[in-house]
Amino acid sequence: MKVEQIFTGCLAEMAYYIESNGEAAIVDPLRETQPYLDMAAADNAKIKYIFLTHFHADFVSGQYDLAQKTGATIVFGPNAVTEYEIYNGTDGEVFNIGNGTLTLLHTPGHTMESSSYLITDEKGNTPYVLTGDCLFIGDVGRPDLATKSGSITEADLAGHLFDSLRNKIMPLPNDILVYPNHGAGSSCGKNMSSETFDTLGNQKETNYALRADMTKEEFITEVTAGLKPPPQYFPNNVKMNKSINTNIDAILQKGTTALDVATFKEMSEQKDVLVVDTRSKEAYAEQGTVPGAWYIGIDGSFAPWVGALITNIQQKIIFIADEDKVQEVATRFSRVGYDNTLGYLKGGLDAWKKEGNTIDKIGSMSAQEFADSLGTMEAPVDVRKDTEYRSEHVKGVENFPLDNINENFAEIDVNKEYFLHCASGYRSLIAASIFKANGVKKVSDVRNGFNGLKEANAPMTEFVCPTTFA
Repeated sequence: MKVEQIFTGCLAEMAYYIESNGEAAIVDPLRETQPYLDMAAADNAKIKYIFLTHFHADFVSGQYDLAQKTGATIVFGPNAVTEYEIYNGTDGEVFNIGNGTLTLLHTPGHTMESSSYLITDEKGNTPYVLTGDCLFIGDVGRPDLATKSGSITEADLAGHLFDSLRNKIMPLPNDILVYPNHGAGSSCGKNMSSETFDTLGNQKETNYALRADMTKEEFITEVTAGLKPPPQYFPNNVKMNKSINTNIDAILQKGTTALDVATFKEMSEQKDVLVVDTRSKEAYAEQGTVPGAWYIGIDGSFAPWVGALITNIQQKIIFIADEDKVQEVATRFSRVGYDNTLGYLKGGLDAWKKEGNTIDKIGSMSAQEFADSLGTMEAPVDVRKDTEYRSEHVKGVENFPLDNINENFAEIDVNKEYFLHCASGYRSLIAASIFKANGVKKVSDVRNGFNGLKEANAPMTEFVCPTTFA
């Protein structure tokens, strides 16, 4: 039996391809279908099942389109309700795939339909358990995404999660490999490891949530403590994952439309159209961009930032991209449900400038220049998360997290001159572009960010460990 983990770094998401004796299954597929069709074709296999561990909140999954193309049965756990035809599996139900099987383990807690899948190979061994967002490496799924007012609270969900882990996952063999749905960088948990799999035995020793002597009350307290509000697009993606959406092929065909300069310019000046520049940090900072464009680089955590910052999931979007990245950009927009991409600037910024159009450009300064000028700056700003800022920051620099830029932008004085930095320069460029697009005339990015500022010996706050008492 072949079991392949498919990691997508932009979303820190893991899908799975399982094949045995000409039959295949896909677990938690991304929106685009072609990669899975290609994998099955390479094995001369038919995709028989599409398993979902739960309704995903951080991306739009591709089960409906994939089922339409393959005839595969879509399987969810108990309690799942959708607009399209699915099979609701029951706890302990066994599904045959070639000469192997998948056994559904209902593991509610992250969501109520949440299920894990135990893989049994042709020899009767159980080498893997696919835990979805029930158990991560180093963490567990957050229990606040599927609450219902007057019906179920995050404490209720955390209690279900405790029972699921103790009764369904922890009794499995210590040498079984845990294959989760997400890793470090996802907002579906608090403290996930960068590792994408581990033995259950090691997780019992190292994962705080699997501590052997932990009471249910302690578990509920720990897993609900310190939860930040989820990104604003999460509820939209959950809704889409329960619905029949526009076919992915149609979305990508529209999204990859080449727009000549005149058409792109006309569209960019429309109030209901957003321009997104997706090129590298260096290209954006050095060459400038189309006036009013936001910068969200494809080389960073593109899809999560699109979802976090573009508040209208129906937003009309046109974009700037390197020619060889156009398909990838449109695909990544669609992964988080931004299906209204209308095309890209044909010929890129060179074509734009050749036609004599204006270029917008943010300021740029080195970390050393920032450190040397700190006392004379009007508005030096750190756009990292508040937790990063509290841990350590440059003295005299205010915190204005990129995560909250939309709801807090009223605090910004458009007549001031801002100097922005993050950790390495990706988030600060995003923030600087949004500042410019919203009327701030003078804004500069600090190259290499906080990392560069430490090397430049900028004055830092000291991290003070909280006092504890016996």
